[in-house]
Amino acid sequence: MNAIRKLGMLALLWPALALASPAGTHLDRAPIDLKDKVALQRGAKLFTSRCLACHSAAYMRYNRLRDIGMSETQIKKDLELPEDVKLGSAMQAAMDASAAKLAFGVAPPDLSVIARSRSADWLYTYMRTFYADPGRASGWNNLAFPSVGMPHALADLQGEQKLRVETYEGHEIRKLVPDKPGSLTPAEYDAAVADLVNYLVFMSDPSKLVRPGLGYLVLGFLAMLFVLVYALKKEVWKDIH
Repeated sequence: MNAIRKLGMLALLWPALALASPAGTHLDRAPIDLKDKVALQRGAKLFTSRCLACHSAAYMRYNRLRDIGMSETQIKKDLELPEDVKLGSAMQAAMDASAAKLAFGVAPPDLSVIARSRSADWLYTYMRTFYADPGRASGWNNLAFPSVGMPHALADLQGEQKLRVETYEGHEIRKLVPDKPGSLTPAEYDAAVADLVNYLVFMSDPSKLVRPGLGYLVLGFLAMLFVLVYALKKEVWKDIH
């Protein structure tokens, strides 16, 4: 009976546990807006120019970017695709998986559905909590993902942060303080990360943008069908009544 009660409590707590950071870091709310196609396009450019260097998105094809308002010309030009890359092809990493594993100690994961497995809030926090760590081979560490093997791919944009550990009433408080500026201001960098995470959320479920429209079409069709069927019923039964 006690085991059943414990399993029930675990089931109730599981959603909260799933959203928590492994390091216990507070997760900032990601400003997701899938209706903002301009932001999605900015996020797509940042993703293909930075993330695809090491990570792949094997379940996402370039031509799905038409769902966020990009024409074929924009996709080729804005994303600077090589001539041999077809719009119907999947997003493959520029770096070979074996070479990436040799460089980072582990093969970088596919990012096709990373927003569904990690959550948008975790990704938004993760990309903003890198800090310089000379003790790491990559020179970087992360509050949301301690001892992460990934280097800070957006370091030139954000700059460098340092970890400061303070003790308050017996509790250890870990905070990040700016050390070296990047090419973007903190607000601009947060906006760029928001665009990137917004795109990752879209990429994890591209059909989400078109499903509501299809739903309204289906409801409209059913409404018209109801009117026709009702009229047919009235015509068939008029002599009986």
